[in-house]
Amino acid sequence: MSRVDALDRGRESFGRQEWGDAYAQLSAAGRQVSLEPDDLERLAVAAYLAGRDADSEEAWTGAHHQSLAVADWGRAARCAFWLGITLINRMEPARGGGWLARAQRVLDDAQHECVERGWLLVPMALRQYHLGDFVGSATIWAEAANIGASYNDVDLVTTARHGQGRTLIRLGRTAEGVALLDEAMVAVAAGELSPIPAGIVYCSVIEACQEILDVRRAQEWTNALSDWCASQPDLVPYRGRCLIHRSEIMQLNGAWLPAMDEARRACERLSAPPQPQLGAAFYQRAELHRLRGEFTMAEDAYRQASQRGRIPEPGLALLRLAQGRADAAAAAIRRAAEEAKDLVSRSKVLPAYVEILLATNDAAAARAAAEELAGIADGMDLPYLRAVAAHAQGAVLLAEGDAWAALEALRGAWASFEELQVPYEAARLRVLAGLACQQLGDEEGAELERGGARRVFEQLGAAPDLARLQALSSPAASQAAGGLTAREVQVLALVATGKSNREIAAELVISERTVARHMSNIFTKLNVSSRTAASAFAFEHDLV
Repeated sequence: MSRVDALDRGRESFGRQEWGDAYAQLSAAGRQVSLEPDDLERLAVAAYLAGRDADSEEAWTGAHHQSLAVADWGRAARCAFWLGITLINRMEPARGGGWLARAQRVLDDAQHECVERGWLLVPMALRQYHLGDFVGSATIWAEAANIGASYNDVDLVTTARHGQGRTLIRLGRTAEGVALLDEAMVAVAAGELSPIPAGIVYCSVIEACQEILDVRRAQEWTNALSDWCASQPDLVPYRGRCLIHRSEIMQLNGAWLPAMDEARRACERLSAPPQPQLGAAFYQRAELHRLRGEFTMAEDAYRQASQRGRIPEPGLALLRLAQGRADAAAAAIRRAAEEAKDLVSRSKVLPAYVEILLATNDAAAARAAAEELAGIADGMDLPYLRAVAAHAQGAVLLAEGDAWAALEALRGAWASFEELQVPYEAARLRVLAGLACQQLGDEEGAELERGGARRVFEQLGAAPDLARLQALSSPAASQAAGGLTAREVQVLALVATGKSNREIAAELVISERTVARHMSNIFTKLNVSSRTAASAFAFEHDLV
């Protein structure tokens, strides 16, 4: 095949997004005669998208030097920029930063104004974002968007607006932020963007939806990303992240085994060479192992995630709780809560914080966390997060002995999870609803709730939850101490030692009002009318 034929075929394949063939044809043409900068850029992009990083780097470097030779400062800076970004994504920050610095110097030395100045603001905005300076990041994103608009660069405008959206979400302006993310995704879905910016925006927007627990948007855009990847069979860079997102959605929807397969494939794809998202892939594997009771594999996967830069909380703290190491779980989740400063981060940590603190009998701290979570959910106005907050509130109310209020919160959360098709979380709520029914003396209702939860746990393979449910459902558990809850047994034992309500409240770190509510439940369940009679029951049943 002649050089002209190879070049024409390579350009045509590039236009059809057939990255493997475009790379092969353009490379063949380049072996015969040096390619012009336009075709070198095409070769660099095709090689990058086909997973041939070394060849991509060589092509961008060549295009950069050729552009310098003819004083095409904008193209020279653009090639240096993309080379720097892709190197950073390959976990080579020193070399990547060097190329970004070179791009800036080329424009400064030539005193050249072009759209590439806007692109060079992107890593600056990202840096401020990761440092937690969301106001500064938003300002830089806005400046980049303005530069992109002045040069009619849809790639830059869309990238910057999506960055603004993510930053506004971190600032608590969720509705504005989500609107910008949707606007960016409209441009991506319409095919208005070049392939590399399109892939970046796709993955970043889905990540943002996962962070704020916007399940519906995450599902919608994950499906769109899957279709986009499928339309480009040779595409490599975004498939690993796509698999992570698919696994997370499958987990929520109750398809745990397929989710595990996707997470495993994501680890494989992101491992050679190692990419920044590899830690997230291992964390997702760890979560699935933990939920299925495969604790040794979960521990290893959390460790792998941590080694690759993914903070292992709250999952690791929940693993410690499941292993019976409640003190270690509490210490870990307290630290994670201290480190989580912005609303999005706290919304991810607080549900586990409530669960663990209730398990360690710190009801006051759990209540404060549940109230904070409810405030965040009200501000973000997202159905899934509202349901999570109601779950936490119901669990706290149940621990405090207010079964009616707990049941109301749990019922509302259950309806939301059912509508969102999140079976595991809905089943966990039914377990708590069963305990509330039991506190209210409705044993038949309690068994119905437990039975519904049991069926879901069995379908999912949620071994730890099944074990806990079995313990709750055993005759010993239901008949022990006159049907008293674990918290009521604690209160009764302290009453039998002569402690007042105030002293009991101080010891259990709950309010006197809550102690009084527990006492009322105890009197009703034991059919007694005095503390003396209740104490006699406690001694008779070896509760002291």
